[in-house]
Amino acid sequence: MQDAVSLYGFLMVGGMLAITPGPNMIYVISRSIAQGRRAGLISLAGVIIGYLFYMFGAAFGITAFFLTLPYAARILSAGGAAYLAYIGWHAIRPGGHSPLQIHEQLPRERESKLFVMGASTSLLNPKLAMIFLTLLPQFIDHQRGHVLQQSLLLGSLLIVLFALVNGSMALFSGKMAQFLSRRPGWLLGQRLLMGGTLLALSAEMALQAWR
Repeated sequence: MQDAVSLYGFLMVGGMLAITPGPNMIYVISRSIAQGRRAGLISLAGVIIGYLFYMFGAAFGITAFFLTLPYAARILSAGGAAYLAYIGWHAIRPGGHSPLQIHEQLPRERESKLFVMGASTSLLNPKLAMIFLTLLPQFIDHQRGHVLQQSLLLGSLLIVLFALVNGSMALFSGKMAQFLSRRPGWLLGQRLLMGGTLLALSAEMALQAWR
């Protein structure tokens, strides 16, 4: 079981990743804006299928990796730092956009299709695999053993964070989009803060990986 400090750090990093725009968030928001809150929540239910798939895949893969390679923790930490730096740069790079800046009007779809499309969007998103494979090992204490249980616990917490953020987007994205459309400076500030925080966290992880 992780200690309180480790869990706090994991929740902070996971929270930053949860609010980082990606295909799943954009899909949920676009459906909520185009078709209402119910459509956004049904789309999110499909997206969660992808979360579960990648969580279990990562948990079993990480466990096997720790058992076969003596320097697995250092390798995965370095990979996680590099991926966080990549996400952070894309958040602050010139020309970036917020997922709430949606201009395309989507057609209305049946609820069953919304669910399937949400699951497909999530399952075909390779960034999800990278998030689970690079983030979870940073907070697993392999010396305590029970790597699989630790992976499943942290993966479940990460899914909860993603679901809460995307669920909030589904419920309130329409009002937020209208509010922020008149305040572009707020969108820029959010991107810079998020990107800067992720870059700082990636630098800290890189230093820890090579100590």
